[in-house]
Amino acid sequence: MGKITGFMEFERLEEGYEPVPQRVKNYKEFVIGLNNDQAKVQAARCMDCGTPFCNSGCPVNNIIPDFNDLVYRDDWRNAITVLHSTNNFPEFTGRICPAPCEAACTLNVNDDAVGIKSIEHAIIDRAWAEGWVTPQVPATKTGKTVAVVGSGPAGLAAAQQLARVGHSVTVFEKNSRIGGLLRYGIPDFKMEKSHIDRRVAQMEAEGVTFKTGVLVGAWPTEGTASKVTNDAKTTITADELKAQFDAVLLTGGSEQSRDLPVPGRELDGVHFAMEFLPLQNKVNAGDKLKGQIMATGKHVIVIGGGDTGSDCVGTSNRHGAASVTQFEVMPMPPEHENKPLVWPYWPTKLRTSSSHEEGCTREFAIATKEFVAGTGKDKGRVVGLKTVHIELKDGKFIEIAGTEKTYKADLVLLAMGFTNPVAPVLDAFGVAKDNRGNAKAHTDEGGYRTNVDKVFTAGDMRRGQSLVVWAIREGRQAAREVDGFLMGASTLPR
Repeated sequence: MGKITGFMEFERLEEGYEPVPQRVKNYKEFVIGLNNDQAKVQAARCMDCGTPFCNSGCPVNNIIPDFNDLVYRDDWRNAITVLHSTNNFPEFTGRICPAPCEAACTLNVNDDAVGIKSIEHAIIDRAWAEGWVTPQVPATKTGKTVAVVGSGPAGLAAAQQLARVGHSVTVFEKNSRIGGLLRYGIPDFKMEKSHIDRRVAQMEAEGVTFKTGVLVGAWPTEGTASKVTNDAKTTITADELKAQFDAVLLTGGSEQSRDLPVPGRELDGVHFAMEFLPLQNKVNAGDKLKGQIMATGKHVIVIGGGDTGSDCVGTSNRHGAASVTQFEVMPMPPEHENKPLVWPYWPTKLRTSSSHEEGCTREFAIATKEFVAGTGKDKGRVVGLKTVHIELKDGKFIEIAGTEKTYKADLVLLAMGFTNPVAPVLDAFGVAKDNRGNAKAHTDEGGYRTNVDKVFTAGDMRRGQSLVVWAIREGRQAAREVDGFLMGASTLPR
């Protein structure tokens, strides 16, 4: 490494945030990234550790020590080349990835990890600013055609890889804009959608065709995300796709939200997170909506302690909620992990997001017993929640007597994760499912080919709800498998 003793000389430097009173007034990104000098110092902390566990901790296997060293040496042009060799969209992961690479950092054994995510963020932002991100048009075309169904990060990564080796790729998206849940599920204040738009422009220049407002298969009868974001104006059948294309890759999301079937679930004011979040993103994009779900002036309860719940907290604060409370069924984790016990794996510890810092009361080890219905003018609407605290014994949740409580609530948002893809698209192709309802894939190479001839699958539709970085990995690996199927062998990276 360029600075052998850097990890002993320099402290970890976090990216900054705009002040809370300023950032909650809009939906713009508010992270203040590292400047060139700061990134260089942070990169100098990367150790000559011999076995870089960060590489394997990263789902796309970013070559992290190499681009850290290049940043330290002020060779940013080669740094983006190294970064792009494993990750098609570092501007996505540099903003919204939880950075499992940092948990695996060797320095993290007994010190603060290298700020890998902030360095990645700095590299790609400079690359765009310098004009280094350009279309990579294939020298020759193969004459093969591929349909990619779904334009989330898995579909986009696969489409870009396949186009770059000369295949004619068409991406089908049921919504009016490209990006899938990357566009409609991630709030703009975490990632502005201009980042997606300029990648789409790059991919169009590389030969990818995008068709929006097209539903593949049948109209969905379930799946909250599909209901809210489905702008399709036309359909195309599975048989038509298989007849028109040499290969089909299904990369839809895991859009069936996990429900909470307790008394009062049917009341007005109880919504899935994915009935709430996409609407604000649509408004930010200029869409005119009727009946947008608003948190303005309301007492909001968010049920679910993960990233989606945090996104509901941040959006509710920007709406001007009277109060925001977030429930988590699991007990409160420790503030600091036991590093010798868990390193280099992803640790369980208390994580406080920027949205929590904007205003939120957090309750742990709590279960909702009932949604309370209002009376009079509030008849048919939720006005509160009956709860009880719980503890985990022998793998089961046990209610703690005497801890019952009723919370005031005008709006309840269910953010407890997703269970599986919506069924119609898989059923239309006749794709077999696993016991979780995900697309079942099997092959000797990577596991992306389905039971249906020339039909492949990747992303959340195959592996279940996961991270954006996992979706990119799935898309890249599926692209290699599709390319090998079409050509007999593939030059795409594993």
